[in-house]
Amino acid sequence: MSMTDLLSAEDIKKAIGAFAAVDSFDHKKFFQMVGLKKKSADDVKKVFHILDKDKSGFIEEDELGFILKGFSADARDLSVKETKTLLAAGDKDGDGKIGADAVERRPR
Repeated sequence: MSMTDLLSAEDIKKAIGAFAAVDSFDHKKFFQMVGLKKKSADDVKKVFHILDKDKSGFIEEDELGFILKGFSADARDLSVKETKTLLAAGDKDGDGKIGADAVERRPR
């Protein structure tokens, strides 16, 4: 399964473009722009599993740095600052990674 099976290629392109500058990434706006806020919990879990490159059931800090590439291969890497901000937002139990259960608790 690819990201464009779940999300609009045009929405992904616009969202990637909106955060092309280093240290401009805003995860809430990005996820809204790509259409994740409108998706079912099941579809969001599918996106999570696409982004979980090592299939560990978690998205660890090193995977987060490349999260935009999970949406589009030509996207940039996140900066260290952006990666740490995103990890802090998603890591609810403080274990240094984001679990699939985080998508079940996501705010609408």
